[in-house]
Amino acid sequence: QLQASGGGLVQAGGSLRLSCAASGRTFSTYTMGWFRQAPGKEREFVAAISWSGHRPYYPDSVKGRFTISKDNAKNTVYLQMNSLKPEDTAVYYCAASRLLGADTSSDYSYWGQGTLVTVSS
Repeated sequence: QLQASGGGLVQAGGSLRLSCAASGRTFSTYTMGWFRQAPGKEREFVAAISWSGHRPYYPDSVKGRFTISKDNAKNTVYLQMNSLKPEDTAVYYCAASRLLGADTSSDYSYWGQGTLVTVSS
C-alpha cells in the first residue's frame, strides 16, 4: 500500500515536498516512481528511483527542478519540487514497479491515491 501526501497550493516559483509512505509489503526490490495527471491530460511520468539506490531519472520537463529521494528506514519516497510553474498543477501519484528503469504507467503495479498540487501564477 502506498500513501501520498504533501500536496497543496503554492505560488509560482515556490516549492513543495511530496511524501509517499509504503506499508503492508516490502518494496525493497522495486523501482519507486512519481507520476502526475492534469485535468484532461494523460498521466505523465515525473521521476523514479530504484529502491536499491540506482541513479534517479526524470523527464526533461522537470529535470533540474524536481528531486526524488528515499529513506529506506522510513520506507518512504520523497519528491522535492522547486521552481514550480503553473503547468506543474496536477494530481501527483506515487507508484511501485518491479522493472528497473520503469518510466511508463503500464510498468507500475502499485499506486497510491494521489495528492493535488496547485501552482498559482
